[in-house]
Amino acid sequence: MKLLKSLLGAAVIAGALGGSAFAQDKVTIGVSVPAADHGWTGGVNYFAQQAIERLKKTYSNVDFVFASAPDAPKQIADIEDMVSTRNIDALVILPGDPDAMTSAIKQVKDAGKFVTVVDRQLSISGVENLYVAGDNPGLGANSAEYFKQALPEGGNIVILRGLPIPIDQQRFDAFVKGIEGTNIKVLDDEFANWNRDDGFKVMQDFLTRFPDIKAVWAQDDDIALGAIEAIKQAGRENDMFIVGGAGMQQMLQRVAAGDKLVPVDVSYSPAMIATAIELTTSHFVGGVQVAGRFILDSTLITKDNASEYLDDKSPF
Repeated sequence: MKLLKSLLGAAVIAGALGGSAFAQDKVTIGVSVPAADHGWTGGVNYFAQQAIERLKKTYSNVDFVFASAPDAPKQIADIEDMVSTRNIDALVILPGDPDAMTSAIKQVKDAGKFVTVVDRQLSISGVENLYVAGDNPGLGANSAEYFKQALPEGGNIVILRGLPIPIDQQRFDAFVKGIEGTNIKVLDDEFANWNRDDGFKVMQDFLTRFPDIKAVWAQDDDIALGAIEAIKQAGRENDMFIVGGAGMQQMLQRVAAGDKLVPVDVSYSPAMIATAIELTTSHFVGGVQVAGRFILDSTLITKDNASEYLDDKSPF
């Protein structure tokens, strides 16, 4: 479903911008992503490789160089190799640490390569040709809207954040703004690093410190799964609900089943990497102008529409 939406989105951009007529005889596109160290990045790796295999079958004149890195130094080395030894024409990159990666990505752009950045904004604006991401402020705002509906009289909540990078701040700021003027009280917020184990530890701490918690905003489904385990071990699963984010199948199945602990989720699909690869490829093989920003909606997923997002083949 999300991939189809991505393809349609690409077509919209192509139609809207018209596009200059140029197509190269041979094109090499580098694709660099973080290692699959948790569910969402696992999905990124899966959808990236799936898109590459599909596009290679469609376009015989396009070659791809794929690399997955556990940290910034390895990711920098990967893209340096793509430029110096593989002579790539374009780079599609989801930077694990955008601050640490900005200078290296700018050097790729300065070398005359087309650069597409995915998900995480660089610390210098204007480096990339194309930026593809989910709607991070929308994720926070849609979550806040649900909290207001579910807690009309207000109540105590806690927040488990991601990493201290811009997209976390965008989500957090939009959520806090969304609950302004209500009686919803944020007892505390802590970073859980978009990690299941850290989500468990942070939630354990919250449960120990706060006897009255009506709801949890986990900002990410991996964190939410860790928090759910802590809530269950504390025997407090009937005291609160939890809202994550990203659309992990494990969470969507709970939503579809009417689980009171997980009543909703908010989409933020790792398939956005496929959208970025498809748009970049279309720029070279179809002469399509795709420069600018392409933002995919973050949608509230409820029991009523969860079936639209369930996908047995999705690894995330």
